[in-house]
Amino acid sequence: MTASPPPRHNMLERVIEHAVFNTRWLLAPIYLGLAAGLLVLLIKFCQGIVTLVSHALVTTGSHVIVEVLGLIDLSLVAGLLMIVMFSGYESFISGLDAEGISDKPGWIGKVGFTDMKLKVMASIVAISAIRLLEYFMNLSEVADRDLAWGVGLHMAFVVSGLLLAVMDRLTAHKA
Repeated sequence: MTASPPPRHNMLERVIEHAVFNTRWLLAPIYLGLAAGLLVLLIKFCQGIVTLVSHALVTTGSHVIVEVLGLIDLSLVAGLLMIVMFSGYESFISGLDAEGISDKPGWIGKVGFTDMKLKVMASIVAISAIRLLEYFMNLSEVADRDLAWGVGLHMAFVVSGLLLAVMDRLTAHKA
């Protein structure tokens, strides 16, 4: 007696599920694009360093501080990109094969989607705070309206970050 072939709908279902599952690879070019964005940030960072060093002897201390804050801003965005690229790839596409790599960052493989959301929000708050500090360093050159919008947006980011953290904590206790 020979076994009968599986019903056609089961085979069709498996093909569809396999195709849908493999669509996750459509995200890979997006993460490669973020890597290209990281390269652009590096170029801008290098331009900022050259400008800072070349004008170091002829500029004011407050201008130097603003320029350095801009460099910090770029470094925060670059770090944010790394977190999104690595944890996003691991969460949505495939695990990273980083075994045997001696200088692998300790957080790789440990940052899940929830952690990534909180880190993104914390980075946005930090970037916003740096922008606001730049405004305060140039207070005489910043319009009151721009300053008010800067403070308002920063507070919105802070409140959003706190609410996101609270929601994640509440859902973690229910799970």
